[in-house]
Amino acid sequence: MSAIAQQDQAWLDAEREYKLALQDGKLVCQNPKGKTLASVPKWLKQSEAAESLLALADWLAEHQSECRHSVERWMLRSLAIPREVLFEIWIDPDWQSCLQNMVVVPADTRGKFNLEKSGLLRDVDRKRGLGVIDLDGETQWIKTASFGVPHPILIGDLDELRELAGDLGIKQTIDQLYRSVHQADESQSTSNHLADYSGGHFEQLNFATALCRRLGYPVRGGYATCRVWENNQMIEARYFVGDDYPESATWTGHLIFVDENQVPLKLGEVGPVTYSEGVRMASAIYAKRKIDSSEQDQ
Repeated sequence: MSAIAQQDQAWLDAEREYKLALQDGKLVCQNPKGKTLASVPKWLKQSEAAESLLALADWLAEHQSECRHSVERWMLRSLAIPREVLFEIWIDPDWQSCLQNMVVVPADTRGKFNLEKSGLLRDVDRKRGLGVIDLDGETQWIKTASFGVPHPILIGDLDELRELAGDLGIKQTIDQLYRSVHQADESQSTSNHLADYSGGHFEQLNFATALCRRLGYPVRGGYATCRVWENNQMIEARYFVGDDYPESATWTGHLIFVDENQVPLKLGEVGPVTYSEGVRMASAIYAKRKIDSSEQDQ
């Protein structure tokens, strides 16, 4: 740990004149001579001070996760967010790290996005509004009462914004600019399923379902699922991963979309965000399949 880091560290007095602190969510300690140790002694880990700090670390990690999930939900649901909300949460470093550098757009009183006025969010000011960098690299201020965090499939200037972010060295906490996007082919519009990701082989169904959980996709009835709220309708993308014994081999099947009444939809009836997210789910799972020798030879 550098001297600057030590000065910035908030140390808490503990037993036997030791000190404790959190560093990147982990417990660290100093001995009575002020030396930062490589590991925390077992007896010190079990102290009341250590338990309090670890509880705080858990709370902070949960808070960070809630912030990320909230911003991603705004994007997936194309929600119009009151500007006043942003003013209140911007002072929180976790909220700010999730929102800063996201592509944002003005929203009108009906919640409709003005996608032609997109920009990378850099600052928030109560008097001037939301400070963004536009495609020309200039700072503009969004002053509408609401704003939106658009899904990348909706952003017409996505490639230009990616290039701008790359030139400026800008990175995002939430996967937006470089999120994989997928659009339905006109020839598929009348079909009620997508077979592009069928036949993915997993040695055990357990392996496939564990992968789905790691990627954040619940598995129900043999399908990995992804729900998206779009155009005032909840649609669920379902990608078949298998429903046999957990230890048995499995092969992936079709990707389908169903409405709230469990009625299958034609691909042409599915909104662009929902379709893109459904295919993103299927492709991510399919990418981790076992590559058989026949595929390697192709």
